[in-house]
Amino acid sequence: MGHSPRPTAPRPADRNFELKSEIHRKLLGVLNMERVNSIPKDRVRAEIGRVVERLLEDERVPMTTAEQNRLVEEVLDEVLGLGPLETLLKDSTITDILVNKFDKVYIERNGKLQLSGIRFRDNAHLLHIIEKIVAQVGRRVDEAQPIVDARLLDGSRVNAIIPPLSLDGPALSIRRFGRHVVTSDEMIQWKTMSPGMLRFLACCAQAKVSILISGGTGSGKTTTLNALSRFIPEEERIITIEDTAELQLQQRHVVKFETRPSNVNKEGGINQRQLLRTALRMRPDRIIIGECRGAEALDMLQAMNTGVEGSMTTIHANTPRDAFSRLESMMLMADVEIPSRVLVQQLGNAIKLVMQVARLQDGSRKITTIAEVMGVEDSRVKTKDVFVFERTGVNDAGKVMGRFQWTGYKPKILDRFRMMGIQAPENIWQEVVNVNL
Repeated sequence: MGHSPRPTAPRPADRNFELKSEIHRKLLGVLNMERVNSIPKDRVRAEIGRVVERLLEDERVPMTTAEQNRLVEEVLDEVLGLGPLETLLKDSTITDILVNKFDKVYIERNGKLQLSGIRFRDNAHLLHIIEKIVAQVGRRVDEAQPIVDARLLDGSRVNAIIPPLSLDGPALSIRRFGRHVVTSDEMIQWKTMSPGMLRFLACCAQAKVSILISGGTGSGKTTTLNALSRFIPEEERIITIEDTAELQLQQRHVVKFETRPSNVNKEGGINQRQLLRTALRMRPDRIIIGECRGAEALDMLQAMNTGVEGSMTTIHANTPRDAFSRLESMMLMADVEIPSRVLVQQLGNAIKLVMQVARLQDGSRKITTIAEVMGVEDSRVKTKDVFVFERTGVNDAGKVMGRFQWTGYKPKILDRFRMMGIQAPENIWQEVVNVNL
């Protein structure tokens, strides 16, 4: 006779999820959850501790004091915070949190993706946490509005998508923006660029050179923009325009604008183009657009050509040439009857410098090209490289090797420096900085 299979004992991780769920349910019975946020954390913690003790006694679950304290903290995160995400959000070394499914949570640390040991109980649990995040900023996510952008209290950018658009259940991504603002000195220390490149870019910012920063997702465009903005003179009036506020400018005279998405009825939305037109009426010395995504590119370029010099923006593109092609396409989205050759000419006149930022295979971020815009030739914006990062290989530790160097070309921007009384140090033209050699 065959033996019936023995019931499989639940894994410790699954048992913990069951315990936390049971504690959460019991807490709903003893705590007025609408008042929880106004109750001191110590009092909530003590109440959770009592519920945990009673439940462990009823269930006869053996657990050490340390394990019990950890369970209390996890339930506290569930009640007051964002559940399993709280552990990751407390780790300042994590730059991205990517939830593919409730049981597949990836993190990026030092430019490398890895699977974390964090998981949600099920899809309903993950959806509950997403709803808590978007509710904090007065938005909602449901079948009528299954895609949502939001922002955490620390400024981190959140994007979520739920079924029916996401086939395997809700998916969530969090781009971390910590309170620490990366300094230009740290970018030198991490060899994102050479000291000579930094000194050149500092002179460009002071001389009101309009700069376009191009790069892929996660390449460090916003970090570079923040670092460059430090060199803008303190007395200038700056207006920033972003879809999600990420810029952390250190100047005193800064006005920040943020777009607003439409509601379920497609009403009430305010886009970058509308904010840019408002900004132009507010006497800006410079306008900084976090990222050009659409028709606002035309207004931005016209603003640069009509007095708002020294403005900066970023764009998703793999090369400087691709960046200008994308900008041209965006300008055409404005649906104005301006010939393409005229738009290209405006591009060539407005932007004076383009930088390419890249995340390399070892996770490091580098400014791979700084190029001067030379004008238009054969209906294309022509650029000439000033500084480049030349890759030479990969060492035994998997680190990319190479060197930052001057190409030998002295840009025409130097004439602008002289007119404005800015002296570019001569040593930047002969400097070569090796990386990981």
